[in-house]
Amino acid sequence: MIYMDYAATSPMTEEALAAYVEVAQRYYGNSASLHDLGGQAYYFVQQSREVVANALGVNSDGIIFTGSGTEGNILAILSLALASKKGKHIISSQAEHTSVHAALNTLEKMGFMVTKLPLQMDGWIDLEQLQQAIRKDTALITIQHVNSEIGAIQPVEKIIEMAKKSDVFSHIDCVQSFGKLAIPSGVDAITISAHKIGGPKGCGAVYLNPALRVPALTPGVTHERGLRGGTLDTPAIVAFAAAIENYQYERQHYETLRRFLKNNLPETCQLIECNQQLPTICGVMMDKIEGQYVLLKLNEAGICISTGSACDIHSESGTKAILSMGYSLEAARQFFRLSFGASTTFEEILRLKQELLTI
Repeated sequence: MIYMDYAATSPMTEEALAAYVEVAQRYYGNSASLHDLGGQAYYFVQQSREVVANALGVNSDGIIFTGSGTEGNILAILSLALASKKGKHIISSQAEHTSVHAALNTLEKMGFMVTKLPLQMDGWIDLEQLQQAIRKDTALITIQHVNSEIGAIQPVEKIIEMAKKSDVFSHIDCVQSFGKLAIPSGVDAITISAHKIGGPKGCGAVYLNPALRVPALTPGVTHERGLRGGTLDTPAIVAFAAAIENYQYERQHYETLRRFLKNNLPETCQLIECNQQLPTICGVMMDKIEGQYVLLKLNEAGICISTGSACDIHSESGTKAILSMGYSLEAARQFFRLSFGASTTFEEILRLKQELLTI
């Protein structure tokens, strides 16, 4: 089996798996309990919180452990929107992750107005258009760092600066960029996820600026600063920290793999290139062939790819980024995604080429 769907999830690293098993077997106490086993679990959670904070360059008091990147996005966006005293206007993009759109839909039902900016053909948000969209009642700007479909890297540093100048909260979805790119500073909230970098599924984290007073979405809960209820999954959290400490992203190597892919794609395939690009996420369109069909034929050949975000597989197109860039619905249906990881080789790309030539 050839795996080219790392943007959907990655296998756990040996270090993360070993950490998970050891903590699950030996330190199984509830981290909120007052006995010794609880104290041991609490210690490991706090040590892991420091690891996450150091990786993000933030204060550990702002780290909230979550069950996923999806939960993290929803928690961050709702919390910041409801904490703002400026008004009920939010700016985002049309190409955000499904969880962001879900949070924005919830806020719209609560009376918020949302401006969703398109992407340009180079994959970037138009910064002038973003500046013009900021109003006196704008409460929040929420933008992803790296798009999960095409790998476009947004100029988030400039976006955060614009938000600060207008006294607007900012949230950056860093699920695809964490561990791979430098995380921007000065942001009010950041979302990350463990399983994109070799950690366990069902574990993520949010940074929420501890200087902000944000309302509890579920009042009365006591875990994680009262912002998220439920017993913490100590083994998963420690495994997340182990994954962070051992993860390596060799960008130059992946740039070489991407160029090799581009040079070996059939003439019927178009590789989508962006202004700034995470090389491991490769959006492709195959002329007159639907992406779902490509996925099925490659799966029969033992090659795992996707047609976009795994959270969008049941939507009509599942390719918000392509549509946002101005492509037609027909073109969007021809989209499929390849994403590289530690196991990807040049030989596998040549095998992919051979299979694509048969479709």
